[in-house]
Amino acid sequence: MKLSDVLLISICCIIWGANVPVTKWCIEFVPPVFLVLLRIGSVAVLLIPFLRPVPKQFWLVFLISNCVGGLNFVLLFLALKYANASSVAIVGQIGLPIATVLSVIFLKEQVKWRRTMGILMALFGVVIVIYKPNVATLELGLFFAFGNAAAGAIGTILMKRLIPIGSLHLQAWTSLLSVIPLAIGTLFFEHNQLQGLVNGGPLLWVAIVFSVLAVSILGHTVYYSLVKKYDVTLVMPFTLMVPIWAVIAAVIFLNEQVTLQLVLGGLICLTGVGLIAIRQNKSLGKQGLAATRETLGL
Repeated sequence: MKLSDVLLISICCIIWGANVPVTKWCIEFVPPVFLVLLRIGSVAVLLIPFLRPVPKQFWLVFLISNCVGGLNFVLLFLALKYANASSVAIVGQIGLPIATVLSVIFLKEQVKWRRTMGILMALFGVVIVIYKPNVATLELGLFFAFGNAAAGAIGTILMKRLIPIGSLHLQAWTSLLSVIPLAIGTLFFEHNQLQGLVNGGPLLWVAIVFSVLAVSILGHTVYYSLVKKYDVTLVMPFTLMVPIWAVIAAVIFLNEQVTLQLVLGGLICLTGVGLIAIRQNKSLGKQGLAATRETLGL
């Protein structure tokens, strides 16, 4: 993987990690489905200029929107609401082996020893950082976390079936197609949405703007581009850094203690990600690389 792409996905992981304590705080004021609606609805409005033309593979885009759009975030936010963050983070890593197995079965990708070792090392590092034996119990939220991980993995595989499409074009449609189901969900299953916005005050709106601009538009647009450019089993392992950055963000913003467990696990995880990055992708031709560079503006 090119160094510039490694830097891009690393920046995305930092942003996504920082968003974990931000989201946890927001859910204290606003119901989870309504919070997702605010975020994705705002993205859909901002990306209206990128809706044309209608995607040729409309129904495939619709399926992707359900896997990586509204449904995915609802499951994640519900997981954070009903389970502790460490348990959710552990279960969330199941998405990587699911995506790896699916990519081998349906995309005929090969996972050789270096990438396998890197995946296992990165996963082991994450587990060291976030595992707390006294709190990792079976809860309703963990089922939501498993669903979130599985939906994200399936959506990532489906993206590889898309014909070339601009990342912002795809982001615009996945957001738009998520709005109506989310609106119906919050209308029938949640209450006190507007009061929650009032109670959250200006900081809540700052958090929402951060999640819209940095997390969704920047982060997921870059991620979509890299998934189209490289093997799924090369891109997804980098997301194992997200829990590491989430813990660091919690230390900074919530004054949690820095421990040897955090340092050791972080070093192991980043070493594993480094092993993964060494392996060059050979499955995409020059035309595909050029199209992705054009999409990213590189």
